[in-house]
Amino acid sequence: MVEIKMKTRVTGATATMAARGHASLVSETGGALDVTTGVSDPGFNPLDMLYASLAACLVLSVKGAVVQLHLLDGFESVTAHVTGEKAHEGPSRVAAIRADIRIAGPYTEEQRAEIVTLAKKLCTVSNTLSVLPEISVSATAA
Repeated sequence: MVEIKMKTRVTGATATMAARGHASLVSETGGALDVTTGVSDPGFNPLDMLYASLAACLVLSVKGAVVQLHLLDGFESVTAHVTGEKAHEGPSRVAAIRADIRIAGPYTEEQRAEIVTLAKKLCTVSNTLSVLPEISVSATAA
């Protein structure tokens, strides 16, 4: 059995939006990103960021899985393409998320399956989406 080690860092984000203009985000570590709202505008909207978070977490977790499984020698690269489908009924939400992970290197299909299984277990984002967290929202004066 592979032991899962957890590392932590400061996480979080603040979104800001004025009466005119687009929303923008700043992470706890200083990263910045503008949020798009138009359907044809290039950039990230909130759903893109959800999918991007999962894709990024999966590629990082694949790398971690390859290391833990002692398969790093053959590792060339990994790509995760994540898409989703919005629910047609009920509250506005995503009903299904799909991730296609492509691992380059001289691995067998069994090894790729083992890597992906471990990566999914290592990925905080996939674990969070699989077992929904409690979400609390409050409002205060600006």
